[in-house]
Amino acid sequence: MTRDADPAGECDLAVVGAGIVGLAVARELSRRHPDLSLRVLERESEVGFHQTGHNSGVIHAGIYYAPGSLKARLCVEGARELYAYCDEHAIPYQRSGKVIVATREDEIPALDELERRGRANGVPGLRRLDPGELREIEPKATGIAALHSPATGIVDFGEVARSLARELARAGALISTGCPVTAVEPGGRRLVLRTSCGEVRASHAVFCAGLWADRLAAASGDDRDPRIVPFRGAYLRLRPERRGLVRSLIYPVPDTRLPFLGSHLSRDPHGEVLIGPTALMVAARDAYRATRIRPRDLAATLSWPGTWRLVRGFWRTGLTEIGHAARPAALVADAARFVPELRPEDTIKGPSGVRAQAVARDGKLLDDFAFSQTERALHVRNAPSPAATSALTIARLVADRAEEAFDLQSRRVV
Repeated sequence: MTRDADPAGECDLAVVGAGIVGLAVARELSRRHPDLSLRVLERESEVGFHQTGHNSGVIHAGIYYAPGSLKARLCVEGARELYAYCDEHAIPYQRSGKVIVATREDEIPALDELERRGRANGVPGLRRLDPGELREIEPKATGIAALHSPATGIVDFGEVARSLARELARAGALISTGCPVTAVEPGGRRLVLRTSCGEVRASHAVFCAGLWADRLAAASGDDRDPRIVPFRGAYLRLRPERRGLVRSLIYPVPDTRLPFLGSHLSRDPHGEVLIGPTALMVAARDAYRATRIRPRDLAATLSWPGTWRLVRGFWRTGLTEIGHAARPAALVADAARFVPELRPEDTIKGPSGVRAQAVARDGKLLDDFAFSQTERALHVRNAPSPAATSALTIARLVADRAEEAFDLQSRRVV
């Protein structure tokens, strides 16, 4: 799993992207077809670097997603399978539970809708709480009503990704890090992937490229719609002496028009308590520093018609997010709606991540997982949260589609 693993040459299947989804897809296909020569190509120097390694570590239970959607089905099943995988591979996790808190009467209809969705999706143990029951679970939280999801948990998704990579290595797959794909040339009997490590000629490829998914899909001949628009999410940390304000995970009632869950308080897998994230459109797809600008990324965002339609539709929300990003006290005040004892001086600067959000030409934020197909290739076009939770079930779906598209059924090991 190092740059020394030279991928150049021919193979049956290449998986582009070694985040948790790409590694899970590679593992699923390797298990079904152990005779395939398989190579995983990762642009960074380690697996699971971007969205997999820069998140709050929440195992989502499946409450938020429209019944019948891929997110709803794959998240509920995926959480169950992820817990089982962690048990099997001795990966620590906590089934800590979560509350979604309404603090105003006008939030009750949205809370009702979340409860309806959660029950329709089969979320285990979901129940409605009154203010007294909320305080039993989170003594410092205040609200007029809440939902409790005991099946929600936390895990280090980076460790899950490293475990998947170790499985693949034992199975004989080649994982090459520090090896970005710079061009794709479809045609003929093989797909040519030009990389900084040499030319890979694959019979077929699966692209799980996250923040660069649209670019590699377009290079393969796919539609440029949707476009990946990067949103930076920044967190604050609670000072160690104030971590007692939060027992598990405390979320607000979100704006159901958006695929973001709002600023919340959550314990991460390492014992920290995080507040956030913000959701700020940024000028680089790896803008872990808010000031980072990459001209190509900025031009791609600004030249996309969907960006401007999105801004026109949600400019008030955008101004709020700019305020949260510029003034930590504003982010704290937002979270203090449901934990009133919280104060700006309780916090210090925390981590950040960048969400690969697909935006359609008409300005709509894609709310469900999305996939496409080109000559000799499949593409994961939109896989933001809860993709990490759903990685094992997304992998099964992609492998099913790959078997059909690539005519692999006859080679499958049952």
